[in-house]
Amino acid sequence: MFSQNFVQGMVDGVVMFATDLLMPAMGMFFVFAIVLRGLIYYTVKREDWFSKEFSKRVKKFQDARDEKGELSFYVTIKRLLEITYYEVFEVRSIMKRRNPDAIMTATDRVFLVQQGSARMVSDILKQVKFIKWGERPKFLEISNNVLRNNPCFNRVFGVIPVSTFNDFLNTVPGLFIVGGIFGTFLGIMKALPELGGMNLSDVEGSKLIMDNFLLKISFSMSTSIIGIILSVSMSLANTFFSCEKAYMETVERLENEMDTLWNMSSSNKLPANISSFDADRDPIEVLSEDLIARELHVDVGFVNLIKPISKWWDKVGKNPTEAVKEEVPAKPSPKENEAA
Repeated sequence: MFSQNFVQGMVDGVVMFATDLLMPAMGMFFVFAIVLRGLIYYTVKREDWFSKEFSKRVKKFQDARDEKGELSFYVTIKRLLEITYYEVFEVRSIMKRRNPDAIMTATDRVFLVQQGSARMVSDILKQVKFIKWGERPKFLEISNNVLRNNPCFNRVFGVIPVSTFNDFLNTVPGLFIVGGIFGTFLGIMKALPELGGMNLSDVEGSKLIMDNFLLKISFSMSTSIIGIILSVSMSLANTFFSCEKAYMETVERLENEMDTLWNMSSSNKLPANISSFDADRDPIEVLSEDLIARELHVDVGFVNLIKPISKWWDKVGKNPTEAVKEEVPAKPSPKENEAA
């Protein structure tokens, strides 16, 4: 008896929830799913954005490269990754360019964009540092491992796992369909007992009961309609904001650019004085050094981020142009020549 009453109470509670709270709950869950889908997609697209910036600089280097010079793969990719990192994050916000990058706001801190990009640069350099020249590297595996093991881009806010919740969101459209059918059947289940109160001799009363029954049936059917609409909407969101597609595009782009640099290189030698990647270094200093080196045709830009001018400047202690003038001996005067 107790078990029967307990089951009946549970059924009544579920029926009450289905008829009164199911549609608001489905609506709230839909909003939550859309927001979560947007956050996951934005997180994945940040690494795709960095790979696009890296690709732009690889193409610029490819167009400007001197075919005669010897090129080390590791030194080249290190230099390009560092320049990409310093340019896209710090310079635009410090120098206040006319078109600052839209993501250079608090989203960098919230979504760990800068930390994730620094981790990507560091991991790529670790993976390619000791590749033996003469063997064809597996750049697809390297790219996949680097992106898959990046904790900043694998978790939303550094907490919510992207892979797990992305798989869950892919099942949400089916859940909306099931929820709509579930609400329809429970609504019918709640309305059917009212037919037991019909009295065939009372036409007006029976008509009133029947009208109320049909009203509840039509309302319960609307749950299925709402479920179908939400399911279709969620399916479209999953399609247009597909994280799998964005991830594969990022992997393939990194693979293609590394493959391009490998084909352009003549070796994978590691200079003895090459420094490690420093994500906290002042970007203005780095990019100024690179600009000076290129303007004076100093062939040190792809060896190490050194100071080709400032070291000499500190040593001389004067403006370079003035120092050069002092170093050139003055021409002797005619009187001095006669005396000699």
